[in-house]
Amino acid sequence: MAFFFERCPLKKRIFIISGGEIRDPLFLKDRLAFAERSDLICADRGALHLYRLGLVPEAIIGDMDSLGLELMRFFEEEGCRFIRYPERKDETDTELALAYAFLQEPESIHIFGATGGRLDHTLANISLLVSGAEKGIPVALVNEWGDIFLVHKNYRLEGEVGQTVSFFPLTLSVEGITLEGFEYPMEGGVMKLGHPVGISNRLKAAQGLIAVKSGYLLGIRYYKPGIFPAAEQEL
Repeated sequence: MAFFFERCPLKKRIFIISGGEIRDPLFLKDRLAFAERSDLICADRGALHLYRLGLVPEAIIGDMDSLGLELMRFFEEEGCRFIRYPERKDETDTELALAYAFLQEPESIHIFGATGGRLDHTLANISLLVSGAEKGIPVALVNEWGDIFLVHKNYRLEGEVGQTVSFFPLTLSVEGITLEGFEYPMEGGVMKLGHPVGISNRLKAAQGLIAVKSGYLLGIRYYKPGIFPAAEQEL
């Protein structure tokens, strides 16, 4: 299916709000505090998350099968742009929103509401990170616990000392891995599917440098040092 979007001027960062789980709306509100309307794109039902925060996106993209007529009328009155696709299509709504975001030529893209809930949807959204790597535009899936990102060549991770960062190969093999600023550094290393040697590393500086020579390396970073979703639920 062809994407019928036009190109727009350069922006620094674009935020996509997908229709998945967002348990802490205040976290989302904080992350969007300085975003302009033109920086916000919703994948169908993701517009509901913004509605609850009193925010309006530039565009809502998808098949509109789960937004509801009342919300659609509200956003139409607010001048929001609707880009509609048929319900029977090959692409997910989040993929369509990401394609639209790429044409804005941003420096980076953050996607919210793309994890949790259905595992198949989460895996589908993780796979979308590859398209960002291919275009040279960093894309991250973000929730209140942390973020998920992909390293294809070089990546600079800004964070806090003690944050847990795990790495997994997203291809059969990732070679020439270099990790600097981590408790367990690596130089010229290799990670292969079926051997999770990169799990539970930690930042030992406010910045971690990651590089790979071939393959796609998936990174998962938790914001709170030593605190994880299951652990906090048990407290």
